[in-house]
Amino acid sequence: MTNTTTRREKLDFKRVLITGGAGYVGSVLTPRLLELGHEVTVLDLYMYGRDVLAPARGPALTEIEGDLRDQALLKKILPGCDAVIHLACISNDPSFELNPGLGKSINFDAFEPLVDIARDSGVRRFVYASTSSVYGIKKETDVHEGLPLEPLTDYSKYKALCEEVLLKKRRKGFETLILRPATVCGWGPRLRLDLTVNILTNHAVNNGVIKVFGGEQMRPNIHIEDVVDLYVQSLRWPAALIDGKIFNVGYHNRKVREIADSVRTIVGERVKIETVPTDDNRSYHISSAKIGRELGFVARRTIEDAVKDLLAAFTAGKIPNPMTDDRYYNIKTMQKIRLR
Repeated sequence: MTNTTTRREKLDFKRVLITGGAGYVGSVLTPRLLELGHEVTVLDLYMYGRDVLAPARGPALTEIEGDLRDQALLKKILPGCDAVIHLACISNDPSFELNPGLGKSINFDAFEPLVDIARDSGVRRFVYASTSSVYGIKKETDVHEGLPLEPLTDYSKYKALCEEVLLKKRRKGFETLILRPATVCGWGPRLRLDLTVNILTNHAVNNGVIKVFGGEQMRPNIHIEDVVDLYVQSLRWPAALIDGKIFNVGYHNRKVREIADSVRTIVGERVKIETVPTDDNRSYHISSAKIGRELGFVARRTIEDAVKDLLAAFTAGKIPNPMTDDRYYNIKTMQKIRLR
């Protein structure tokens, strides 16, 4: 089974709502789905810029600047949608911890109403972006979907609880798919420079120095283009293969210091690596064997590919003011706009 599709095929899920469609992954996924012939509605707060999707604008794209917690809005925009890809959330542990009450209200409290309204509105497939961090720290070499969830933070705890909610809401005619992606890396129009590979590459290119905090922590990563392939395929796989299922999705599990070494190799040996102590010992690694075995999906792009893509974007001037512009950093943007 291939990871991509063609525009000419008949689309079972023609109209798609993407929550967070102007975010990091959404900014790559939305144009891709449009190119493949989907009609896409994006619901997003547009915290990181109102023109993220400008190159993709056209009659098949509906952009709605709105809050996921607005149930009246959801009841207005969900009827007529065939599928939902739910990406929107306060993303990752540090962003969540900035305002735990806000994080819970968006990541968890708003989730069940969204699912209920989607189901009642006739949505036939609901794809949920969970996280590979729901497992916590495991000693097992292969952290697979059959292992118990032991989330270490509120961010991952509420992701796990949302999984339970979605599985309970599943019924005939309302298919559910839960995906647990690794940390995303690589270039996108709404770029994040606060994720491991992207952080290290930014500092290597623009500071000449990479600071590695600890370095022995394992981090599972996946290229943004592979994640987009994944969500495209989530609308293609037959219900018998995915309904009610949960899949890890990643490529490399590497120590942070190993990632830093790869970045230096690509950016240039002039880059210095400084290792400093840390009390953040979160260490995650996952097995993606199940999705390869059952669905034929295998990530194809490497961490090195992501670094090369970022380096090319820096060189081409696509990332202005990377060290100072708040839009590349979730926490800085949230503090600036005082999101409530």
